[in-house]
This record gives sequence, C-alpha cells and structure tokens, in this order.
Amino acid sequence: MPARCTPRIQAGPEKPLLRGVTFLACATLALASAMPAFAAPPPKPSAPEPAVPAAVADAALVYQVLIGEIQLAQGDPGTAYEVLLDAARRTKDEALFRRTTEIALQGRAGDQALAALRAWRVAVPSSTEAMRNLAQLLIALNRPTEAVEPLRALVQATPAAQRSALLAMVPRLFGRNADPKATVGVVEQVVAPFVQAPETRVGAQVAVARAWLGAGDRAKALELTARAQALDPQHEAPALLALEMLPGPAAAESLVQGHLAAQPQSVAVRLGYARVLAGSQRYGDAIPQLEAVTAAQPALAAPWLTLGAMHLELRHPVEATTALRRYLDLQQAAAPAPAPGADADAGDDEDGRSSTTSALLMLAQAAEMQGQFGEAEAWLARVDSAASALEVQTRRASMLARQGRVDEARDAIRRVPERNDADRRAKLLAEAQVLRDVRQWSGAWEVLAEANRQFPDDTDLLYEQSMVAEKLDRLPDMERLLRRVIELKPDHHHAYNALGYTFADRNIRLEEARALIRKALELAPGEPFITDSLGWVEFRLGNRQEALRLLQQAWRARPDAEIGAHLGEVLWTLGDRDAARDVWRQARQRDANNDVLRETLQRLGADL
Repeated sequence: MPARCTPRIQAGPEKPLLRGVTFLACATLALASAMPAFAAPPPKPSAPEPAVPAAVADAALVYQVLIGEIQLAQGDPGTAYEVLLDAARRTKDEALFRRTTEIALQGRAGDQALAALRAWRVAVPSSTEAMRNLAQLLIALNRPTEAVEPLRALVQATPAAQRSALLAMVPRLFGRNADPKATVGVVEQVVAPFVQAPETRVGAQVAVARAWLGAGDRAKALELTARAQALDPQHEAPALLALEMLPGPAAAESLVQGHLAAQPQSVAVRLGYARVLAGSQRYGDAIPQLEAVTAAQPALAAPWLTLGAMHLELRHPVEATTALRRYLDLQQAAAPAPAPGADADAGDDEDGRSSTTSALLMLAQAAEMQGQFGEAEAWLARVDSAASALEVQTRRASMLARQGRVDEARDAIRRVPERNDADRRAKLLAEAQVLRDVRQWSGAWEVLAEANRQFPDDTDLLYEQSMVAEKLDRLPDMERLLRRVIELKPDHHHAYNALGYTFADRNIRLEEARALIRKALELAPGEPFITDSLGWVEFRLGNRQEALRLLQQAWRARPDAEIGAHLGEVLWTLGDRDAARDVWRQARQRDANNDVLRETLQRLGADL
C-alpha cells in the first residue's frame, strides 16, 4: 500500500477519503498517460524484422543477405556484420543499414555500430533516422561533441514547423551524460545556427534552458525560459519546461499561467498543469484546468477520471459521480470486451482496466457519502478483480461501520484472504481506518500498535498511529512517533507538518512549530494543508495579516472545511465578520460534521 497522504491530523468520519488518495494517485497516473501524445518527441521507429530489402534486385545480392543472416544464426555476428554492411553499401538500402547497426549493438560492438551508422549517412545523406541514431550512439559512447553535427543536420532536415519542438527536446538525449554542465556547452553548439530564425529561436532558447536545468541551475533555466516565452507566449515549449520546475518557484507557475492565457486551447500544458496541481493537493486550482480540458476534448477519458477523483477529495459526491460515469462510458466505448473467464481488471494502467476499478471504487465511495448504501454496493458488485478484493471489502466494511455494525465491519476485513505480508499489513491499516471513521480511537490505537509490532519502523504505520495518538490526547506518544518517522525518512513532509500543527493548535512551542512547518513547506511547496498550518501558527504568534494571506492562499487552492474554519476565525478576529460567516457557510456546505469547524463556531459563538 502506498504512503498515505494524510495532510496532518485528519482522522475520523470527516476524512473518509484517506483511502481515496490511492484512487487520486491512479487517476493522476492516467492523466499523465494522456500527455505524451502532446508533450513528448516523436518515438524512434523500432527496427523491422530481418528481411530481404526491395532494393536487392539480383540473385547474388539476395544470396549475400541470406548468407549474412545464416552466419548470425550460427553464432558468427562478426561475419554477418561484414557481409550485411557490404550489401547495405552496395544497395544503399536503409533496412540493411538498420539491420547491420542492430547486429553490432546486440554484440556490444560500439565502434562497429558507429561505422555502420556513418556509412549509412554517406550512402543516404537525407536519412533522418541515420542522423538521429548516430547522434544518440555518440552520446552513449560519451563523445557528445561529435554529436553536434548530426544533431544540427537532423534539425535542418526536419520540416520547418517541427524544428522548434525538436530543438527544445535535444537536451533529453544527454540525460545520462556524466557531466551535465559540459552538456550545456554542447547544446549551445547544436542550437547556435537556429537562435536567430523566427521559427526556431524559441526552441533553441528552451533547449539551453533545459540543459541548465539538468545541470542544477534552476535560476538560470527559469531566466532563459522566461526569455523564450517573451519571444512567443503562444509557444508550448517554454510552458512545458516551466512545468518541469513545479512545484517550485512562483515565477515558473506564472509562465505556465501566462501561456494558458495566451493559448487557452493548449491541452498538453493544461493537462500537465492539472497533474502538478493534483500532486500538490491543490485540487481547487486543478479542477478548473481539467474542466477546461474536458470541455475542449470531451472524448479524452483520462481527465474525467482525475476530475472525478478531485471532486471526491473535495467532498463533491454529485460532481464526482458525473465525471466518473463519463469516464466509464468513454472507457467502455473504447475498450474491447474481455475474453470469457478473463479477469476484467487484469490489465495494467495503460489499457485502462486498473483505472476502471478505481473509478468503480470511487463511485461507491461517492454513493456512500450521500448515504446511498444500496447504490454503493451496486458499484462494488461491478468490480471484477481479485487484486482489488481488500479494497472492495474495506468499502463494504466502512458502510457497515457507519450503520453501527462495527464488529461485522472488522470481521469482513479480517476474512479477506492473505497472500503475503503486504496483504496482512494492508488489512491492519484498513481495520484501523474503519475504526477511525467511527471515532473509535482506542480500538484504532490497538490495531495500529499491533501493526507496528509486526512491521517495525514502517513509516506509514508509525504516522498513522501518531494521528490516533493526537485524537487520544497522548501528545508525548504522538511526538515520539513523529520524531521516529522523521528519523527514518527525513523528507516526510507530513510528519513535520503534523508535529508543527499540533504545537500551533495547542498554542505551545510556537517558534519550533513554525520551523517544523516551514521545513514541511520546503519539502512540499504550495501544499494547501501545510500552507494552512503556517497561516495558523502565524495567527497564534499574532501576525494576523500574514496569517490572512496564507490562509486565503490555502483556501483558494483547497477549500477544505478545516482550512475554512481557520480562515473564518482570522477574518472574525480582524473584524470582518460578514466575510468570516461567508467562508464558514461554504465550509459547512462542504463538510458540516468537521470537528474543527464545529468547535470554532461554538467557541466564537458565531451564528450562521
């Protein structure tokens, strides 16, 4: 089970979506899979099966090609290489050059492969495949400066309308170069002839910027990317590179937003931006991006899945259901029927089957949110995947628990077969979550304590138990568990945030709390719950205007009921009580049972 993305102290029925994080991760992967067709360079054509080329016209050459293949089959690749290379030179046939190069590469004979590619370029000077393969091999052989000429030739041979996009991707060829800074100089040499031409200057600038990014100089990369966008705000390449810098500098996000303002129909950039926002849990910001994509290309399935997952995370079950139903309709129309007896969810994410199971589970969760338990069971009944048995049973257990049948719910999870340790661990987490959903904190503590005995030093389990410790007001235990998580995994931003927020919420150790939360935000820039935590600690420290700024930022990104409770309190304290009530009303519409919101309204005596 992947690491849980609990933002801080989120436990109890107001946060039944913790399991939904897995769904959102799946949906985000599906969204990412929809992007390569827009954003990636054209794939290199695969080598064909050995065959006698059409250019071979006489019996002697036919015999020569067959001899070469026989020698290869008999374990003599050296002779096969010489025979086929001679035939390729005589016929100038690209299929034979390709075959000869393949034989050399399979035999790990880099020099021979290089000789074959150079002969190919001489024989067929216009072959873009030969240019590209020669450049890639020279880079792989750590001879990047020799790759400058074939790369320039490849760009020049590419249709003018595609040259800029190709230039922007040139640094990707150097991804494994041992000296990234040296790569910058090579890329600058490659793009030098193209920096002035109107049709290539943006791509050339982006290429150098990407090389600097690969060398670790993000500031230089951002500066060059901004220059490139200034040349043509509608060009996708600068915005796509800016996306690679997110989450990160606000200036990079501004470049993405500037491009979308200039080119609203840029689906590739909008999808990428939505994926980045989802990864930062900025669902309130991501949803408009996805809605724009689904409006522009309603037949594209993946954005509907991600849109549904985000609405579910924001407790919009009706909107989530609409989007997820649309996703299933598109998948059903596009996918072939499974063979009789086949597992309907046996495929990987690329064929949509795993994502289909996630959609069904999310639809069940949306129905459960609305108290439509029969509808939820109908969605669960459609899941036909042995691998998803525990997830299905966990959803059923959640419904039983919400109806007061907690013992039945726990038994339902325990009866799921265990194939390995991972299954046993997942069952313990699921049982604890069911107990948390109905606020049985002591029972959840016992289950997680047993899980930590069976799986010591598991950061997910330690973190989950720390969340329950907070609910039981066992602050020393919570701190001990979170300190251990940080010791085991120093980049666990949720642990820093949870500990800092706990101190801030109790109005203790505030300077330490701020340092912990800032560390969390450094590890996860822009994450709304961490931004909310920082706003809350600033409020506790008396910095009300800074608290207001941060909480408004968090609320825009993710209008969660707890964030709304904090923002409303700051507005109330500043005297803007109408604005406070408006925020609280919106928060209550999203989650009327949120503990923090109810406590805030009661403590302040606010009448909505």
